[in-house]
Order: sequence, then structure tokens, then C-alpha cells
Amino acid sequence: MSRFKIGVMVDSLRLPIPEGVRKARELGADGIQVYVVDGDMSAEALDAGRRRQFRQLVRDAGLEISALCGDLGGHGFQIEAENTVKISRSKAIVDLAVDLGTNVVTTHIGVVPPDRTSPVYRNQLKVCQELGKYAAARGVAFAIETGPEPAKLLASFLDEVNSPGVGVNLDPANLVMVLNDDPVQAVYTLKKYIVHTHAKDGVQYKPCDPVKVYASFAEGGIEGLNIGELFNELPLGEGKVDWDRYLAALSEIGYRGYLTIEREVGANPEADIRTAVNFLKAKI
Repeated sequence: MSRFKIGVMVDSLRLPIPEGVRKARELGADGIQVYVVDGDMSAEALDAGRRRQFRQLVRDAGLEISALCGDLGGHGFQIEAENTVKISRSKAIVDLAVDLGTNVVTTHIGVVPPDRTSPVYRNQLKVCQELGKYAAARGVAFAIETGPEPAKLLASFLDEVNSPGVGVNLDPANLVMVLNDDPVQAVYTLKKYIVHTHAKDGVQYKPCDPVKVYASFAEGGIEGLNIGELFNELPLGEGKVDWDRYLAALSEIGYRGYLTIEREVGANPEADIRTAVNFLKAKI
């Protein structure tokens, strides 16, 4: 039996969702992750009947839902004035996760500052504690995606959140591309919090400021940063993630969950994802 399950971010296939679900199975995945913030798959758009239909679609394809992506965009939970609406929407996504039979919701909360007394840090902490309490009561965990801050800082933040309803979605490529942080060490640093992972690879060309990078994503000013000169997402095995050591570390800490392939660039996502599935199957 494989050490891990392989998932596919169904939106990465750039197909209508039903076709994407069936394609994920054809490509050899065990499960899917799906984006549920906008459009027909949003928590607001899916009534009870449509939730049952989607769950049955996934079941009929022989798949599981590894996680929902509930990233609300912008600056995460950094800005207090935005958080009332974001908390409400995030709770609705937790309820959707329960209805769809999954127990993980991945998200970005914004770059966590090192100063624990800063207003941004306190905003993020307050929201994560509230959402963590709500999620834990329903058997769900919000999984904060790695990348904006060093693993040690995120671990310290999660220690202070102190909730089983908040964990980590470990994305090794984000750590490499933005921080040039070691994903292998991040596994050990964050081990008690990892509930889901993304399978993605990348390389950093030049050191960059994560605050500026994520602000550009949030505000749509990414063109001015010349991202391609700073870092690049690459197919699995072609970047700087040491997959043998990384997977061994996940295995060592007892992680047995999903490696969910996310492909955000490239002209032929189906071919890239097929290659990624085969790459992972050869490793696990």
C-alpha cells in the first residue's frame, strides 16, 4: 500500500468541474481538491440538492474530496475591517465541507508578521482562534498554506492559536520559491499541524520580500514585480524540492494523507498533471 494518497486540484485542469472530476480519476488520482469561493461551486451557490449531487459525482468517479480550497483572497485576515464578512464566509465553507464529506479547508491568512504585538498579527490570531473553534466543533480543520512566512514563525503562530481546528497545508514549492526555505525541515518544524499537502515544485532565482510578493498577489500588481525574474513554478522533479527527502520526512512524522497536485502555470495542465501523478506514484 502506498504511503500517501494522490490528489488533484480539479480547477488546475481548467475544465468544467464535472469533466475535471472524471479527468482526475482518469489521470490516476485518488481524490480531488476543489475551489469553493466563487462561481457555481461557492458555498453560497450550492444548495442542499446540489451539494448531494456533487458528492455523488465524486463518489461515482471513485474519488474522495481531499480538501476544499476556501482562500478568500486579498490580504487574508490581516485587515480587521474586512474580517466580519470573511469570518462568516469561512464558516459557511466549513459547513460546506461537512456536507461534502471532507474535513480540510485550505486557505491563506496573509503574511504573519514576526511581531506578536502588531495589529496585523493580533487580527490574524483572533480570526484563526474563532474559526478554529467553529471548525473543530464540526470535525474540520482550516489548513493554512505555507509560503508567506518561515515555517518556524508559522509554527509559533499556531502554538498561540492553540486549536485543533487550525492546521497546515504544506506547499513545498511556496517555501522554495518565495522564502528559499527548506521544505524538509519545514515538515519537522510543522509536523504536529500538517493535515494536507500540495504537490508542487519550483525554484527561486533571486531573494525576494514575501510581504511585497503576497501584496502584489492580493492587489493585482504582480506585473510590476517581474515575478519570473524572482521565482518560477516548475513541473514536479524539475525544481528545487528534494522529493525523496521530503516524502521520507512526511513518512517519518506519520503523515498518511494527500499529496494534492496543484499546477498554476503551463500551457497543457492535463499533460503536466498526468506527469505529476506518474512522478509521485514512482516515489511512493
